[in-house]
Amino acid sequence: MAQVSINSDLGEWGLSTDSGERARLLQSPSVDIAPKSEGEAPPGGLGRGTTSTLGAIFIVVNACLGAGLLNFPAAFSTAGGVAAGITLQMAMLVFIISGLVILAYCSQASNERTYQEVVWAVCGKLTGVLCEVAIATYTFGTCIAFLIIIGDQQDKIIAVMAKEPEGAGGSPWYTDRKFTISLTAFLFILPLSIPREIGFQKYASFLSVVGTWYVTAIIIIKYIWPDKEMTPADILNRPASWIAVFNAMPTICFGFQCHVSSVPVFNSMRQPEVKTWGGVVTAAMVIALAVYMGTGICGFLTFGAAVDPDVLLSYPSEDMAVAVARAFIILSVLTSYPILHFCGRAVVEGLWLRYQGMPVEEDVGRERRRRVLQTLVWFLLTLLLALFIPDIGKVISVIGGLAACFIFVFPGLCLIQAKLSEMEEVKPASWWAMVSYGVLLITLGAFIFGQTTANAIFVDLLA
Repeated sequence: MAQVSINSDLGEWGLSTDSGERARLLQSPSVDIAPKSEGEAPPGGLGRGTTSTLGAIFIVVNACLGAGLLNFPAAFSTAGGVAAGITLQMAMLVFIISGLVILAYCSQASNERTYQEVVWAVCGKLTGVLCEVAIATYTFGTCIAFLIIIGDQQDKIIAVMAKEPEGAGGSPWYTDRKFTISLTAFLFILPLSIPREIGFQKYASFLSVVGTWYVTAIIIIKYIWPDKEMTPADILNRPASWIAVFNAMPTICFGFQCHVSSVPVFNSMRQPEVKTWGGVVTAAMVIALAVYMGTGICGFLTFGAAVDPDVLLSYPSEDMAVAVARAFIILSVLTSYPILHFCGRAVVEGLWLRYQGMPVEEDVGRERRRRVLQTLVWFLLTLLLALFIPDIGKVISVIGGLAACFIFVFPGLCLIQAKLSEMEEVKPASWWAMVSYGVLLITLGAFIFGQTTANAIFVDLLA
């Protein structure tokens, strides 16, 4: 593939031309990329990493699977049944995989290592700033969702330990949802969020993968051998309307969104080639699809239209196998929140430094004070919002709309800009096909984001 230099002049923002230096704070913590120094990278390309093809597949699957798994049975219900849910996921998967390949192509063309740097280099500073703001907002919303998940699972576990019905009046103050979420957050999440580095991420990744697969296995087993007290409500066979099908899109986008972390993973590979990467992401997405479909289909058929937005809440509190799944989810979320916060804080830090015209290299004291202040503000705001937004379905719907921007809109913009720079080097038919596909991606992402925003404003807020 021809190497193309795209919007490489970043001097007006006072940024270093070494993307490795600018990625110091924004680097994905889940991959191991060797530092890039002058003369180390091959001409027109990035330095080689250490991740094998199989390792890259595992990392992408790990980045894709997560707490969004719990909402997929409700997404099948929203879409109008199993057939509609499967069709929707299969159709969207084509665009999801193509977005990952486009990002890898643009990463090679622009010689950048992270998602926001690729967008910045390919599309310019305005789109780059919008991308960074979107990443910060997305990670902020996901942290809120994580805290809500903790509260949901703790409510069920506490009900079993206290041996009293859920929601029963006269419960002790220390079993109150707001108190338990706050206590857990202050004892575990806040201390893990303040450090500058998050080297424990490798253990969190393993824990998250184990928890995700266990939850999927339990949901499938409970469908095959259901408990007597679990009887499904109405099983939908067709969507109520075409709008209902599109309402399930944000959940799918939230579940499959691994695009932000995909660029560092691509550049961490021993052979960072677009063709190889296409095989990696295809294999990873097929694995993720199997997990999400297994969870979505079996969870939906177990409870029907009555399935809860968090499927684990639909199971009885006394079920010990499900209780273990809840414990896995809590542990996974406790370690995932600091990682998401780290990424969001790094983006906010980068925006602040550019706005102030300050260099990345500064005295440690000022950086530490600013980091602690940013962490406290982020933590307290997400905690307060989680305490007063008990429905995780609404949160996932909103951040799913933002996920659509990372999956469709920004890759579409990058594809168009990259092809515009190659206009004289490629055949007109090929050029028009790629530009048209980029426009299609942007339109699809804008539709999902617009629909989600409209629902949040005109449905949820006015209800």
